[in-house]
Amino acid sequence: MIADYFSYEFIAIFMFVTMLLMLLTGQRVFGAIGFVSAAAALLLWGDGAIEMPYTATWKLFKWYPMLTLPLFIYMGYMISESGIANDLYKMFHVYFGGIKGGLAIGTMGMMVAISAMNGLSVAGMAIGATIALPEMLRRNYDKRMITGVVQAGSSLGILVPPSVVLVLYGMIARQPVSKLWLAGVFPGLMMASLFILYIYLRCKFQPELGPVLPKKERDIPYIEKLKLLRAGIVPFAIFFAMTGLFLMGIASLVECSAVGALCATIAAGFKKKLNKEVIEKTLRKTLGVSCMFMWIILAALCFGAVFDGIGAVKAIETLFIERWDLSPWGVLIMMQLSYILMGMFLDDTAMLVIVAPLYVPLIIALGFDPIWYGVLYTITCQIAYMTPPFGYNLFLMRAMAPSEITLIDIYRSIIPFVLVMCLGLSLVMIFPEIATWLPSLL
Repeated sequence: MIADYFSYEFIAIFMFVTMLLMLLTGQRVFGAIGFVSAAAALLLWGDGAIEMPYTATWKLFKWYPMLTLPLFIYMGYMISESGIANDLYKMFHVYFGGIKGGLAIGTMGMMVAISAMNGLSVAGMAIGATIALPEMLRRNYDKRMITGVVQAGSSLGILVPPSVVLVLYGMIARQPVSKLWLAGVFPGLMMASLFILYIYLRCKFQPELGPVLPKKERDIPYIEKLKLLRAGIVPFAIFFAMTGLFLMGIASLVECSAVGALCATIAAGFKKKLNKEVIEKTLRKTLGVSCMFMWIILAALCFGAVFDGIGAVKAIETLFIERWDLSPWGVLIMMQLSYILMGMFLDDTAMLVIVAPLYVPLIIALGFDPIWYGVLYTITCQIAYMTPPFGYNLFLMRAMAPSEITLIDIYRSIIPFVLVMCLGLSLVMIFPEIATWLPSLL
């Protein structure tokens, strides 16, 4: 066997480097990770290791909370495809247009609402780039500021519940998803509030960046304003119907996701948008994204099993604490920096699969709360999403933004928002109660 010729530390490093090289060639995440873990298992333990992928598959299929994944993804796409998100933006447009930078603030509010209904950053990015950006550009908003607004707002999708990334973290780190979601509520709202505060202050001192809407555009009949308010209430009602049932103990997490999916479908029906085309698009997108995440989790379980078997976690602990003589907080900061570095080249799921099997046991051994750490990981992913040169959100924005917004504009737009996010990350690190107070009540 290969272990007779090489140390386990060398094997772990070789696995890690091989996987990174495969990912950098453009190979699919689950393909690269699954191949490396399966090949390493066979080389280390022979034919008996063929049972590892099989065992991981059944572990995934028997994990009941996994049902929340397709249901929440379905809910988000149904809301998007049926035009409910458009109505939400119209409401913010009218109600916030009289404030300097009001449309940008309203866009951030829309992003929070979309995040609370989807759990993915891609949906918020698509809605913000196609609905909000053209409208703000037409009203002479500064293109760099509003590009940063859409990118920063869409990143909230992986922090505000129902975050799909926190579901993946819970699966890999073996932590309860319900507590992770509750832990993301206050940090997510705090981050959105910091973004809004920044937009308001900047537009107050530089009014030309976010001019006030003309009075005639805001002066609509009172009855029309009430109708817009009703349109904006629908998404919030869906979200509170889910979380309310869960927090009151009436329904389980999976049952709440089913309630959310059903409410989104009923809302689309009331809008008379529940036609064959909308249903087909929603189901196709839901199936595609759900299958992608299931393959990634399957590969992650295999990879984590191999790393556990060769003692890689213990090797990392020895390196950080004994050889480098880092304090527990020093180790934590090193972990966060490694996420930002990897985020320049990889997306959040790839990062999670690579490092969670290594870092989470070490975090627990150092005495940190793994629920709190899940929130730190997610916020750091948000920062990594928008970090040049290859931040995930940067290229999504480039693909969706109007032609007058260049790649240089996109790079420059995110600088102040990344600084705000670093402030938010620091606050959650210094005051863990921001993330841990709500789960402690559960």
